[in-house]
Amino acid sequence: MKNATLTSIHRLAMLVMLGIVPAISAWIVKKQSADPKKPNIIFLLTDDHRWDALGVMGNKIIQTPNLDALAHNGILFRKAYVTTAICCVSRASIMSGQYESRHKINDFTTDFSPGALAQTYPALLKKQGYKLGFIGKLGIDVKNQPDSLFDYWSSPKEGQPVYELINKSGKIVHHTDSVNTDIARFIDQFADKGPFNLSVSFKAPHELDGNPPTYPVQARFKDLYKNAAIPKPETADPKYWDKHPDFFRTDKNIGRERWKPLFATEELRQETTRNYYRLISGVDEVVGNLVAQLKQKGIYENTVIIFMGDNGFSLGEHGLEGKWFGFEESIRIPMIISGPPLPKNLVGKKSDAIALNIDVAPTMLALAGAEVPAGMQGKDLLQFASGKVAPRKDFFYEHTYLGSPRLPKVEGVVGQDFKYMKYIEHDYEELYNTGKDPHETTNLVKNEAHKQKLLQMRARYEVLKKEVQ
Repeated sequence: MKNATLTSIHRLAMLVMLGIVPAISAWIVKKQSADPKKPNIIFLLTDDHRWDALGVMGNKIIQTPNLDALAHNGILFRKAYVTTAICCVSRASIMSGQYESRHKINDFTTDFSPGALAQTYPALLKKQGYKLGFIGKLGIDVKNQPDSLFDYWSSPKEGQPVYELINKSGKIVHHTDSVNTDIARFIDQFADKGPFNLSVSFKAPHELDGNPPTYPVQARFKDLYKNAAIPKPETADPKYWDKHPDFFRTDKNIGRERWKPLFATEELRQETTRNYYRLISGVDEVVGNLVAQLKQKGIYENTVIIFMGDNGFSLGEHGLEGKWFGFEESIRIPMIISGPPLPKNLVGKKSDAIALNIDVAPTMLALAGAEVPAGMQGKDLLQFASGKVAPRKDFFYEHTYLGSPRLPKVEGVVGQDFKYMKYIEHDYEELYNTGKDPHETTNLVKNEAHKQKLLQMRARYEVLKKEVQ
C-alpha cells in the first residue's frame, strides 16, 4: 500500500512538471462555470381569462402588447384548457398537478393537508433551493394559508379580494397596481439570492361580486376601447339559451343570474366586455414592468415566465356569464411559456398540443431539474411542444361544485375535434363536433349519423373517469 501511494505521488509530481495538472484544474473550473444555473421561474395567473382575450390569439380589439411579446419570445399553447373551470379547484390542480378527483379540493373551505402541500410545486422547488414568493389571490381555503412555506407572502385572508385597496397612507390602490408593487419589491429583494420561484395571482379580470356585479378598472384605462364595437357572439342569440334543457334553463342557474345585470341588453354587453378587456390591459402593463425590471436587474436571461388563466369565461355565449360548464368559452384559457432559458427551437413556437392546468407543476419541476412525483397527473409542457412526447388525444373534464339548480354538475371528455359532456345529476348528454362547430351550436346526441362517435365518447368517458382517481 505504501509503495502504491508513493507511486501515485510520483505520477502527480510528473504531471505538475509537465503542466498538466493546472490545465486539468482550469478545465474543471471552466466546466463548472459553463454548467447552466437553475432558472428563476415566474408564474403569472389571471382570473377568469378566456383563451381569445389576447392579441396574439387573434383578438383584433384587445391591446396586450407585453403578453404578445412573451408569446413571440416563447411558446404559445393555442389549445390550453383547465380540467375544472372554477378558481378553487383549478388553482389546487395547478399547485398539485392533479385532477380534482385526486386532490379532492372541490369547494372554498377545503385546503391541502400537510402531506399534500409537501407535494405541490412550491414545496418541491423549495427543496431544490428556490426562494419562494406568492402575491395576490390564493383562491383556495384562506383560513389556513401556507404562508410559512414562502419567503415572501402577500395575499389577503379573503376568498375574493376587492379591487380597491386602502394602503397605509389611506390612498385607494387598485388590486392590479398593488400586485405590481409587490412584484417589484420581491424582485428587488431576491434578484441576487439564487434561483427563485414567484407565483403571482391577479384578481383581474374577475368581476367584483355584488348585486349587481361590477368591473372596477383603473382610471387610466377607463377610456380604453370606448369607441370599440364588440362583435356579438353567435351563441349570444336568445335561441341558444332556449336550447338548454329545463333543469339548466332556470333563473336559479348562477350563469344566468349573473348574465342579467351584465349582458341582458346590447349596451350592457358592449360595456361589460370593454371593462373585461380593460382589466386585462391593466395586467399587460404589469407584465411589461416585470420584464423591464428583470432586464434592469440583469436576470432576464435566466428567467422563465409562465402565463395562463385559471379558467375561461363566457361573455354572453349560450345566454351565460361565467365559467363552470364545459363550453369552450368556460374551459379554454391562454397559456404562454417564455424566456431565454428555453431551447432556441421552441422560441416563437405555436403549439396545438392540448395543454392543461395540471401540466404547470411538472413543467416547473422539470425546468428546475427536479424529480416529478408519481402522484402528479400532468406532463412537462416542453416535451409536448418539442414533439418528444406524443400529444394528448383528449382529457377528462369535471365540475361538481354545488349542483343543481345553481350549478348543474357536469363531467365529460374533451378531444381535439369532439366533446362529450354529461350532466350527471340528470343523465343528460351533449356531443359537439368542435372541429366543424367551434361555437357548439348543435348537440349531436340524437343525430343518427354520429351514433358511433357517441358510443366511443361514452366509453372513453368511463375509462378516463377511473384513470383520474
